[in-house]
Amino acid sequence: MAEIDHDKLPFAELDPDRVIRAVEATGCRSDARVLALNSYENRVYQVGIEDDAPVVVKFYRPNRWSDEQILEEHVFTQELADLEIPAVPPLADEQGRTLHTDADLRYAIYPRHGGRAPDVEDLDALAVLGRYMARIHRVGALSRFTHRPDLSVAEFGHASREFLLASEFLPTELRPAYETLSADLLKRIEQDFPPLQSFHGLRLHGDCHMGNVLWRDEVPHFVDFDDARNGPAIQDLWMLLSGERPQRIAQLSDILEGYAQFAEFDSRELVLVEPLRTLRIMHHAAWIGRRWEDPAFPRAFPFFANQRFFSEHILTLREQLAALDEPALEAY
Repeated sequence: MAEIDHDKLPFAELDPDRVIRAVEATGCRSDARVLALNSYENRVYQVGIEDDAPVVVKFYRPNRWSDEQILEEHVFTQELADLEIPAVPPLADEQGRTLHTDADLRYAIYPRHGGRAPDVEDLDALAVLGRYMARIHRVGALSRFTHRPDLSVAEFGHASREFLLASEFLPTELRPAYETLSADLLKRIEQDFPPLQSFHGLRLHGDCHMGNVLWRDEVPHFVDFDDARNGPAIQDLWMLLSGERPQRIAQLSDILEGYAQFAEFDSRELVLVEPLRTLRIMHHAAWIGRRWEDPAFPRAFPFFANQRFFSEHILTLREQLAALDEPALEAY
């Protein structure tokens, strides 16, 4: 492995004092309590505010999104909040700004929202989740992101494959298996399934797993739109499913029952569930490798830099190749 250049680490100089100064530069007065929250791509902290509720400050990873792309996310979440859809937009300062700069770092401040993950065994909760997701998609359908990208096989599949094949992470003895298998998967996805762009592209949450949904007062609150992009509605739905196929079918049925009350779902998109899962698996492995110089990643994923990880990764991809042959999920 190449030696880490600590002078190039993206958040090397981000300490509690700097976090407090950044928050106070927006007009808030901190009580000096700072709590680091779980985040890898960015850096996120809860900061206490004198005589008020704490806030959450997110420092964006440099060179990932442009200012325009970040602001598109902010505008989208504010659109949702204005329609009383429980997304969590950033707070604006007295000048109406939501994106702030501290030297080489950009950041935004959010109200703190507590909650728990929705109960996937609660059929009523899944229907409620579907209703709110449909409302998000109705707003997302009003326009497209101009600066943020589309969900694509090129970015999530081909670029991920090329990165790993060119990297030092993939063990030599496993390279032939990965190279052949990943090529076969991408060929299948591109030839045997409708192109992602053939469906009406919506502005999506983009990473809507249950960890980004906070359940409180019988309402789901959607957080962390950092991966928002244009794509098919199913991208925001399939990650809400878990368990074996019968469980996922039951969950999907309840979600779509609620969804149908506010928006029409194109059932043809269901064939994209396994291709999208495959692309996410490929992208996730490459993402860890791309971020390896960030000390948070070796700590969080110590198993990545060894043969066992890639042996299991290849096994998972083989399972995905078989999953592409299975019938698409159907709601009842």
